[in-house]
Amino acid sequence: MVPFIDLKRFEPGFLEKWYAIIRKLSVNAQFVGGVQIETLEHRIKKFCDVSNVISCANGTDAIQLALRATGVGPGHEVIVPDLTFWATFEAVVNVGASPITVDVSLNDGGIDIEAFREAVLFARPKAAIIAHLYGWGTKDLDEIRLICNENNVILIEDGAQCFGAIWKSKPIYSNTFIATTSFYPAKVLGAAGDAGAVFTNNSKLAEKVRCLSNHGRSSHYGYKYVGWNSRMDSVQAAFLNHAFDYLDDRIKSRRTSDQYYRKNINVSDVKSMSIPHGYGENGYCNVMLIEDLEFKSNLEFALKSAKIGFGNIYPSTISEQVCASKYSKRHFGGQNSKKLAKSVLNLPLFPHMTTAELKEVVDTVNSAR
Repeated sequence: MVPFIDLKRFEPGFLEKWYAIIRKLSVNAQFVGGVQIETLEHRIKKFCDVSNVISCANGTDAIQLALRATGVGPGHEVIVPDLTFWATFEAVVNVGASPITVDVSLNDGGIDIEAFREAVLFARPKAAIIAHLYGWGTKDLDEIRLICNENNVILIEDGAQCFGAIWKSKPIYSNTFIATTSFYPAKVLGAAGDAGAVFTNNSKLAEKVRCLSNHGRSSHYGYKYVGWNSRMDSVQAAFLNHAFDYLDDRIKSRRTSDQYYRKNINVSDVKSMSIPHGYGENGYCNVMLIEDLEFKSNLEFALKSAKIGFGNIYPSTISEQVCASKYSKRHFGGQNSKKLAKSVLNLPLFPHMTTAELKEVVDTVNSAR
């Protein structure tokens, strides 16, 4: 029996230290703002090599804050990948803009560069959101940034899955205009509930994001914008600060487990998705591609029978969702997204998996044919 993810696999002493932290917060009623928030934002700035970090309530809010702060709203169109979590699309709709879906690449799951270029040139969108899926990013990241810069398109990088990933020897967020992340508990750096953040190297933009996330406040009872309450609470910040102390080892453990799968699975119908050259993955999830759908169904049955968890991230595209057509009127590119959605299978991957667990998963996959 191997779970798809185990959120309870804490390091020795982790919970005892956390109990002491939460007791101190409770005794001093430190629940909103304060030193835990300040410490967390400072640590993330150093870790991600960005000038400004604004913590917020969750990853969906982070995208909406980025959109609102950059002036995206009613009457604007925004590019989104056709394969991503629904929140990417949802955030665009929630600020009153119209999403344009763009196909993805089968090579790395990132947005298809030719479809992206076509969408920028023909649709002339106000902004584009790309999603760094699976724990790395697209091989065309530099080109995408350049295309947006040359065509005055605001580029927002949805980094909910790539915290800790490296691109060309630097953190993936290092040269971003504005990016977001989620600290949902299942992430590489996960909170004890919902939490998120916005990253930017533009100080004026950072000031606006922070203002919008706190009711649009310019002073305690002064309001520069109509914002909303998206403050990260101090309990989540404290948990993230505590988890930060273990982050390097957790990422190393995740990477080791993913490499074990890549090295030891030897079924011809099961292919590991390639990590693009130049990336150091964060080990967020394992990605296997199985084009033979009958075999994929048989493998899923075998995994279930062995009580081994698995996932399908993501099993369908954005444009296939029931209400998508109400908001999105344009699509650029082909049907790679649908093909990838049908073929993807994610094996268990979380920190500190044992060799016995990994072997059990591999043996089950290798004997499924």
